[in-house]
Amino acid sequence: MQDEVDRLVEAWNTERPDLDVSPLQVLSRVSRLARHLDRARRAVFADHDLESWEFDVLTALRRAGSPYQLSPGRLLRATLVTSGTMTNRIDRLAAAGLVERHPDPQDKRGVQVRLTDAGRRRVDAAFADLLEREQAILDVLGPAQRDALADLLRTLLIPFDQDTENH
Repeated sequence: MQDEVDRLVEAWNTERPDLDVSPLQVLSRVSRLARHLDRARRAVFADHDLESWEFDVLTALRRAGSPYQLSPGRLLRATLVTSGTMTNRIDRLAAAGLVERHPDPQDKRGVQVRLTDAGRRRVDAAFADLLEREQAILDVLGPAQRDALADLLRTLLIPFDQDTENH
């Protein structure tokens, strides 16, 4: 059974037999899968009246554990955005009642961003639905295949993650 990438590779092999197009076998599939996953995630988030960026910030706070708060600096490192972008995001989430700002007891000039009860309920529901949707996507693989795929993808991602940590 062929997929779109098989057809793409076949066409490139015909048109450019001088090139090794074998990376497309993996990376074009990863890219296409990423687009499908992005669509599925956006649909789940929309069901919960959330944008992807809102989900990212709320889940960073939720993962922090009780009292579900982080400094804006830690939030921007967790979500890989600039400080100006993070300030705007916190403002919008606070206006929606999903987070609150509280004085940082360790730093008189600082603040902590805390998940509200409404924010926690919203992100918990969205996360549960997301996992259900992603489980359905992975249902075509058996447990051993999933583990093998996770290991292979980890091997590919580690250099990128290490590069991000060093910057």
